[in-house]
Amino acid sequence: QVQLVESGGGLVQAGESLRLSCAASGSTFNVNNMSWHRQAPGKPREWVAGISNSGITNVADSVKGRFTISRDNTKNTVYLQMNSLKSGDTAVYYCKALAAGRLYWGQGTQVTVSS
Repeated sequence: QVQLVESGGGLVQAGESLRLSCAASGSTFNVNNMSWHRQAPGKPREWVAGISNSGITNVADSVKGRFTISRDNTKNTVYLQMNSLKSGDTAVYYCKALAAGRLYWGQGTQVTVSS
């Protein structure tokens, strides 16, 4: 079992930055790929960025150049650095982990960007 806890969300103005963290606990030695997803009100959840256990990253076109995903395997934590935030980035952000063939989700953290 893997538990994921996100933190770092909040209310910011357009153009500002936030860094989200997702700390994994439990059977973390099984954790492989990790990713961030978001869900805005009335919209389906969408993938934002992913990172492999070896550090290979990929981000959605909608946030490319503004968001960066990274991980610290010594702390079992994945980060999402979000710069130049826009009102369209307002959503609940979720962390997901793949471990031993199972998917785990965190509880989400709210990001609100005021214009």
